Order: sequence, then C-alpha cells, then structure tokens
Amino acid sequence: MPYRRLPNTDYARIRALKTAVEKGDLSHDGQVPIAYNTLFEARTFLQKFEPAQSYYAQCYANQVRAAKKHQQNVKMARLYVSHFIQVLNMAVVRKEIKSVAKELYGLPVSNAVPDLQNEAALVEWGRKVIEGEERRKLLGGVPIYNPNIARVKVYYDQFVDSYERQRNLQTLTARSLEKLTAMRKRADELILNIWNQVEANFQYVTPNESRLDMCRSYGLVYYYRSSEKKKEESEKKC
Repeated sequence: MPYRRLPNTDYARIRALKTAVEKGDLSHDGQVPIAYNTLFEARTFLQKFEPAQSYYAQCYANQVRAAKKHQQNVKMARLYVSHFIQVLNMAVVRKEIKSVAKELYGLPVSNAVPDLQNEAALVEWGRKVIEGEERRKLLGGVPIYNPNIARVKVYYDQFVDSYERQRNLQTLTARSLEKLTAMRKRADELILNIWNQVEANFQYVTPNESRLDMCRSYGLVYYYRSSEKKKEESEKKC
C-alpha cells in the first residue's frame, strides 16, 4: 500500500493548502469532503502564510545578491589595511618613523600584522589605522604613501557601508525566517486535518487506485515503497 507524507518544504505546504482550498471552492455544495470551517481556516491561514514565505524568499535573495559585492569590498579593504600596516612596520624598521608612533594606531610594538580575517576585526583595525595616521600627521609626521591613507579610507568606507548593509539584510532574513518557522506547525496541523477528512470521505471508494486519485485531487501526496514500485512495473510489463 502506498503511504502519504506531509509536505516538508514551505512551497509544498502552500501547494497542498492551495490545492485543497481551490478544489473545495470548485466543488458543489454537499459534495465537499472537507468541513466548511476547515476550508475557511485554511484559506485565512494561506493569506498570511504565502506572503510570509514570499517575504522570506525575497529577504534571502537580497542578502545573497548583496553578499557578492560585499565580499569584494571585504577583500579590497583587507588588502589595503594590511598593506598600510606592513608599510608602517617597514618604516619603523628603517627608523623613518619612531616605534612609539605605533601607539597612535593601537598597534603592538612587534611588527606583526593583526588578524584581519574577521570582519568585525577589520572594521576595528581599519578605523584605528585611519585615525592613527591622521593623528600622526597632525603631530608633524610625514604621511605614508603607497598606499596613502586617503586611498585606504576609500576602500575602508566602501567596506563599512556594505558591512552594515549586510548585517541589516541578515537581520531581516533572520526575522522573516523566525516568523515563517513559527507558522509551519499550524500549516502542518491544517494539512493533516484536511487530508484526514478527505481520506475518511473516500475510504469506501473502489478500486483502490480510484480512491487514491480522488484523494490526490485534493492535494494528498502518496509514495510507493521500492518493492511496490517493482511489483507495479512488473504487472505493467505483463
């Protein structure tokens, strides 16, 4: 015997509910295998669930689309901030800049470059480097070139803008998913109730395949076990 299985994706849940509601609307009075109040609940719920799913899909698509440009901004900002720190360290090694000046940037006395793989760290160190260079110039220090701080700031600002935008998009996606997730339990309850009513209404229809087809017309989905598939294929060949 084939077995039914409740939808496990939001698209499938929406399809199951829409099929039942639309089929119920087309059926004549007294011939609907689903209770009126159940159809009303399903229709009302669908008007909230489908837009919630569409909004989540749009939020996620916006996040993914913006992520590509953001990663390019991350790459360039990391490159320029890291390169600037390396040039500063080399200037200290050559005695062109006093080592004490590194305190203006919040950098350690050692010539190590801070770990910039984390985006939050890149935000922090980019800001420190830009502010530190401006303070050193105000104290009469010779500006660092190749790259100069203005060039670094251009790429850093682009990165920070997309960083904040990406965080906002991630927040919207997370909130929309949370709302959608909270609705799934009710969706499954409605679908289960509808399917139980449909099967109960058609339980005496014969032959069995006709009964299954009538149930399928209301959105029920049946699966055959592998052994049943082989048996069915064998019977067709005969």
